[in-house]
Amino acid sequence: MNISNNQVVTLHYRLHEDNTEGELLEETYGSDPLSFIFGVGMMLPTFESFLQNKTAGDKVSFVLEPEEAYGYYEEEAVVAIPIANFQDEGGNLDTEKVRAGAPLSMHDQEGRSYHGVVEEVREDSVIVDFNHPMSGRTLHFSVDILEVRPATESELDHGHVHPGGHDHD
Repeated sequence: MNISNNQVVTLHYRLHEDNTEGELLEETYGSDPLSFIFGVGMMLPTFESFLQNKTAGDKVSFVLEPEEAYGYYEEEAVVAIPIANFQDEGGNLDTEKVRAGAPLSMHDQEGRSYHGVVEEVREDSVIVDFNHPMSGRTLHFSVDILEVRPATESELDHGHVHPGGHDHD
């Protein structure tokens, strides 16, 4: 079965920076493979474009430049947020959650979510980097396609793969 929209694709991958000799950024070998519904926006469109029409057993290698992946690193995405936004009514700060290196999720007035990483906690502000961790990187993928199957109605309704492909209520 060739990979196309609304099919569940299961694969293993290695992700290196720049080329196969670059820094290993992620891999699924030695753990569970990645499964996703093709064509519903779960993955980068350019990532999916290299998999379209492939079949189980195929091995594919490709490179995504920053503009095809997570964009370029933007200095404007590193912002100082007043520390009062992180303090409780007594002026206390949860230093377990708000510390350098900690992931941080915030919402704006319109309800949009933003994910970042705390870079620094200052006396009056918290410096947060909202760039994607892979922004500015050239990504080299080596992919082994393990399985291709039609997504179930339930998976399509829920927008994600169910373990074993079984429908769940």
